[in-house]
Amino acid sequence: MTVVARFAPSPTGFLHIGGARTALFNWLYAKKTGGKMLLRIEDTDRQRSTNEAIAAILDGLEWLGLAWDDQTIYQFARADRHAAVARDLLAAGKAYYCYATPAELDAMRELAMKEGRPPRYDGRWRDRDPAEAPEGVKPVVRLKARQDGETVVNDLVQGRVVIPNKDLDDLILLRSDGTPTYMHAVVVDDHDMAVTHIIRGVDHLTNAARQTQIYEACGWAVPAMAHIPLIHGPDGAKLSKRHGALGVDAYRAMGYLPEALRNYLVRLGWSQGDREFFSTEEMIEAFDLSSVGRSPARFDFAKLEAVNGHYIRHADDARLIAAIDTILPHIENGDAIAATLTPKVREQLLKAMPGLKERAKTVLDLIDGARFITAMRPLPMEEKAAALLTPDARSHLGALHTRLAAMPEWSAASADAAVRAEAEAQGVKLGAIAQPLRAAVTGRTTSPGIFDVLDVLGRDESLARIADQIGG
Repeated sequence: MTVVARFAPSPTGFLHIGGARTALFNWLYAKKTGGKMLLRIEDTDRQRSTNEAIAAILDGLEWLGLAWDDQTIYQFARADRHAAVARDLLAAGKAYYCYATPAELDAMRELAMKEGRPPRYDGRWRDRDPAEAPEGVKPVVRLKARQDGETVVNDLVQGRVVIPNKDLDDLILLRSDGTPTYMHAVVVDDHDMAVTHIIRGVDHLTNAARQTQIYEACGWAVPAMAHIPLIHGPDGAKLSKRHGALGVDAYRAMGYLPEALRNYLVRLGWSQGDREFFSTEEMIEAFDLSSVGRSPARFDFAKLEAVNGHYIRHADDARLIAAIDTILPHIENGDAIAATLTPKVREQLLKAMPGLKERAKTVLDLIDGARFITAMRPLPMEEKAAALLTPDARSHLGALHTRLAAMPEWSAASADAAVRAEAEAQGVKLGAIAQPLRAAVTGRTTSPGIFDVLDVLGRDESLARIADQIGG
């Protein structure tokens, strides 16, 4: 049997971080088993589904590196097929037309609430002659669900789940306008797509029993199901806007690498001892649904930042340049920053990257740290940096300028030697010169190693920036 998994988001907004983890688990399981992961856009809710949301979902999956197999399936385009299956069930006596009016349904709900029961359809048209149908009422099509016994879901994560059939009413397959319900469309699509494994959030577990009954009524094999735990915030409550960003696009804009986000998400609910970091190949090799827990996973933003910092420090420098290019269209002033990335600046950025990535936790940190490269003279000065440029410091820089200008070779090593020699000549500690020097050439008190900064900027720019401060 070839494993066929699927990711089936509803296009009503961005790709939720929880949805991204669901997609990742499906993708990993398919890769691990040599199977396929299909993508289905569940766009039957025409009022809430948007092209912008579809584009955001596809873009988010592509950015995360979760490539799906075959063509994308759009659920709404299959409405005729869904209706045809419902008609087959009608013909087989496994579904029926229900003419209950909205007022009758409201009355059922009110009575159930008054009696302390869950609101359910009471089955009044289950065995009733359609000839008794009231005029002007367009019927829905309901499944003739089993009323006794129980429905069992042997879940690969949650274990054996048993639902008494008395707790399941006759769910609607087709609405009165002939359009399919979500519950019905999902079953038909999963069957037609030959899905063997349904991996989704545990919030769908209550749907599993209802969908199992549709499968059985159609005479179809029920796919294996695995309902994975939800993601909660640090406080244990369901992850929401108040905890922070929810969409994958926001994490890209905040400067997270897709490989770091994948690594962080895979560890939310999937146990691998104390091991934290996995290459993509290692994730695929190790992934198994049996290691997915039942308890909700807590999203720790500080932990994600730490994981991202690890990936940045260990990334190839050219990879980080590409990450900067990727993020620029999604951040404020991104176009302006992109305009400064001339071939010369890119060369300088690549040269500076070893120092930049050592102190960066996000791609935004890299961009911010590299501002000294494209800064225009006279440099804007941070308040703390300006405070370092005292009269004594400017005097030290004046003497250093002469020494640096005389260097036959401009490099980090030669600059290091020159600064140390000047500090010794003036009888001051290295920091008395190096710290004002950093302020003079970057406008800041923090930067990559100052000698690396001088090397990246080059002789002419470095000397010109120092000269600006000597004259100040």
